[in-house]
Amino acid sequence: MEDELWYKNAVIYSLDLETFMDANGDGTGDFEGLSARLDYLHALGVDTIWLAPFQPTPNKDNGYDIYDYYGVDERHGSSGEFVDFIYKAKKLGIKVIIDLVVNHTSDKHPWFINACRSKDARFRNWYVWSDEKPANADEGMVFPGVQETTWTLEKKTNSYYFHRFFHYQPDLNTDNPEVRKEIERIMGYWLQLGVDGFRVDAVPFILEAPAPGKKAQMRFEYLKQMRRFLQWRKGDAVFLGEANVLPEESKNYFGENGDGIHLMFNFFVNQYAFYTLATAEVKPLVDALMRTKEIFPYNQWAQFLRNHDELDLGRLTDEEREKVFQKFGPAKNMQLYDRGIRRRLAPMLGNRQQVEVAYSLMFSLPGTPVIRYGDEIGMGENLELPEREAIRTPMQWSADAGAGFSKASKLVHPVVEEGYYSYKHVNVEHQRRDPSSLLNWMTALIRLRKECPEIGHGDWEIVDTGFEHVLGMRYNWRENSLFIFHNFKDEPQEIVIKKKQSGHKKLIDLMNNEESIASEKQEHAIILEAYGYRWFRADDLASPYEHHKVKR
Repeated sequence: MEDELWYKNAVIYSLDLETFMDANGDGTGDFEGLSARLDYLHALGVDTIWLAPFQPTPNKDNGYDIYDYYGVDERHGSSGEFVDFIYKAKKLGIKVIIDLVVNHTSDKHPWFINACRSKDARFRNWYVWSDEKPANADEGMVFPGVQETTWTLEKKTNSYYFHRFFHYQPDLNTDNPEVRKEIERIMGYWLQLGVDGFRVDAVPFILEAPAPGKKAQMRFEYLKQMRRFLQWRKGDAVFLGEANVLPEESKNYFGENGDGIHLMFNFFVNQYAFYTLATAEVKPLVDALMRTKEIFPYNQWAQFLRNHDELDLGRLTDEEREKVFQKFGPAKNMQLYDRGIRRRLAPMLGNRQQVEVAYSLMFSLPGTPVIRYGDEIGMGENLELPEREAIRTPMQWSADAGAGFSKASKLVHPVVEEGYYSYKHVNVEHQRRDPSSLLNWMTALIRLRKECPEIGHGDWEIVDTGFEHVLGMRYNWRENSLFIFHNFKDEPQEIVIKKKQSGHKKLIDLMNNEESIASEKQEHAIILEAYGYRWFRADDLASPYEHHKVKR
């Protein structure tokens, strides 16, 4: 059973093929380049790769507008090179999850082209149509400010089609059994080629059955059907779901018996983690953790700091959001849609100590950690690029021209060339040789997380530290106990953990050559530096303070 729950103790590395490594010198990343960097990822400690879409696309939305679900975009190589990549990843023990983008297609997809020919076309009912523009057409946009409607007129048939995203991404009609069958074929195809699961894009929108002018009905039974098919085709394959919903709604996506999504990104905790990093106030983060605590044992949260989109702050109150903006994105060009921040983690936090405490926090939260390519070396953003492209610059491998990403004179996105975060200063080659670099620190943190299965499998509770800016957590699993503390204040602090909280006489520091022995009062006094963090494992078993008589 534990083999099937491999995702509980995994470390997932998110990357976009087009900006990771270019092997053929055309300025765009490809599978040959990614294959050549697998040893780097293996050495980093990554055991699961999540690939952004790489199928044929007009590429108007970072590849999320697909016109062929069964191929590889020629910019990235061929299906043969994909299979070669999968083979090499498996040889290194690295699993691969790919994006499943089936809420919508590109408007260049043959299905949609056919659907626009007439109202009786073969694929007409594969999309959602209305003869009149619905009254709610100006509601529910995913990208407010740059998106004006969710219904667009198709002139040839003089009818409107539904698109939750941009107008060139018409929504598939998942109420149509043929569409659901096709989604299973897509999944089956890539599973047969060796993938270990799917990051399911926009899960709530896949499950909604929009009716023109009415509130959409949610079809959670469709998610269960997808899950059954997935497990039938590959028993240990997983779904990693994108569903930015309130905690109370998450159980619908996980399933009443854990028979829905395996893992879901914890957007709610993510937003309050940044609130805590901005204010040093721990209570709102604790409340967010408690609201997302009760899930089915087979399910798991995916914890993250940054991803390929903006840092969404939509779940915070107006006052909370403004505090995060002022700390991490005070300039208007750093913000997006008045609810998010379009920056990389390192420049947003501003110093090494806060980057470390942020990643120590993320890796220690209940769930599976997901890191974004380049964050392990502290890459920066390019705010001159539009919208979310600011954080989608090429991976910085070296100080060579093109950041070692490509030898081409023109790249898919420009590299970061100016300032502290320039590829000339921040790159893998330099950091690999520096024992004190962020890269080597991250490698050690990943190894530590892999050695702490209590976080992925165990039960957890909040430890009262007595200080509003210090977070204490305890994990229990198989008679093992783990204690982790984080100080979000820019001042050092001594906390005292009483016997009733620790229950152990000796705590071994997992990051330093130190240990804490309980005092005569059976208390642990622990020093936390400014932005400090400590990971401990109890060295003794249950009831360490009691004297056990040996039976003869």
